[in-house]
Amino acid sequence: MTTTIYTAVTFAPVQGFIEKSRKLRDLYGSSFLLSYLAKAICQASENQGCQVKSPALIDVTRGTPNQIIIAGDFTETQAKQALKEAWGHVTKTCQDWIENNVVQDTYHWDREWKAWQNHAWEFFWAQGSSIDDVRRRMNDVKLQRDWKGINWQGESSTLSGNAAIAWPGMMDKMHPTQSSPAKINEDVEKFYQSLSGRLSESIISERERLSVPELIKRMVTLKDIEKELKKKVEFPPIEIPESFNDLNRQSQNSEDNRYTGWFQGDGDSIGKHLKALSDNKTEDQKETVLYDFSHAMMEWGEGFKEQLPKGKEQDEADGMVIYAGGDDFLGVLYRNAPQEELQPKDCLQWFYGFPDIWKTHKQPISVSVGFVWAAPGVPQRDVLQHCREAESSAKSHGRDRLAIRILFNSGNHLEWVCPWWFLPKVLKGCKRERRDNPWTHFYNDVVLLESRRAFTDKDDSVALGLFEIYFGPDLRQQLKQHLWDDPGYTGDPTKPENTGILGNQAPANPIPLLNAWIINLAKVGFHLYV
Repeated sequence: MTTTIYTAVTFAPVQGFIEKSRKLRDLYGSSFLLSYLAKAICQASENQGCQVKSPALIDVTRGTPNQIIIAGDFTETQAKQALKEAWGHVTKTCQDWIENNVVQDTYHWDREWKAWQNHAWEFFWAQGSSIDDVRRRMNDVKLQRDWKGINWQGESSTLSGNAAIAWPGMMDKMHPTQSSPAKINEDVEKFYQSLSGRLSESIISERERLSVPELIKRMVTLKDIEKELKKKVEFPPIEIPESFNDLNRQSQNSEDNRYTGWFQGDGDSIGKHLKALSDNKTEDQKETVLYDFSHAMMEWGEGFKEQLPKGKEQDEADGMVIYAGGDDFLGVLYRNAPQEELQPKDCLQWFYGFPDIWKTHKQPISVSVGFVWAAPGVPQRDVLQHCREAESSAKSHGRDRLAIRILFNSGNHLEWVCPWWFLPKVLKGCKRERRDNPWTHFYNDVVLLESRRAFTDKDDSVALGLFEIYFGPDLRQQLKQHLWDDPGYTGDPTKPENTGILGNQAPANPIPLLNAWIINLAKVGFHLYV
């Protein structure tokens, strides 16, 4: 009897690579590059007679998960070579394009490009006798980090600050005897003026100073680069918006500066779900389960962009999906002038129906999402970090819910977390017999009570009484009845009301959590409906 060998392959960093992004173009480039490299590995394994079981290989260019499960003996050398060749093709294509299209006296930066070609990614590989076995082995391998960082001389990138500025003389003019700091700054400025002039200010500003990988992220969104990359790895055309200026968070006219809504999420307890589906099944049946699940999620991700909310004109979405790699997704909601400004309540109206959008993949799993309503002055990389933290907060509060953050220009934030089933009930249910905004009164009452130390760790009657004033006795009863997951609840999305409002299990003293939930509701709700 022949035993099938299973191979798992992945690489890192992923989140860090995506988050080091100043512009929307960076995000698109990051997402595409991760998918491109994953597809290159999948393609190489199939060329060796192996079968990719996850991810399902459908025609997408932004969203292919980078954790790959393969049925077959795809050796470590073959997998590492596939990653190296694909990334090497990317770096060489971008370097050649610059050298052929941006006129400079000389280019002395080969060694830096080679360093990034060889050390940009940390590679992980494992093999096992079953899908479960290879996953366990991969987890063990990922605990043994072995990655060479790239050191540098001179000024660092203005985008991430953790790598050298890329410019033609970066490897031969950094020594004090070769050139003065003033001359180096002059040469760097001249290069970025030429590069920006060749590509346009919207792609690379002449004021920016980017590292080699940051340059690459921008350049892979160019049609000329796309054509060259397609010669190495088969993929459909990159879906690039007509203009990345569509997301204009900071205008020269401060009155046009607008808040934007960023969301990031993924499915809950995927590993447990797949294990439950695979229990008491043969290895062939487990392969089918894994592939079918992956295919359903990849198809959902590909169609997700069609589910974004639309404005009054109904001809274009109020935002865009940055990536949707199976059950992982990231997107942004916004409108620019002269369109009417997007309001947080417009975003919430879409989120009320998000569980139904999620269920279209027909897999019995729930989803946790972090939503950040971000002020225009917050750098994009900081917004992305808050997105990740908000998603993590939704997970840590019990999953199957939305975590809402209000992110201010100062960097401070407010957060409130609520399960999907209770979200529209409570956010639509704030009422009071006055014609003006009841959320303002709710907020002012909470602030006043806080100043008088009315909320204590031993008594929740003040918070619950205030909640009843604004939301009525029925919602108060539902709140008290569903504070924690029902006994035996395992995340079944067909029974959402079994999801506890405050989480999985009550601590020894749950009163502070309930008080905080109502206080945060008032503060976040005020900014959502101001």
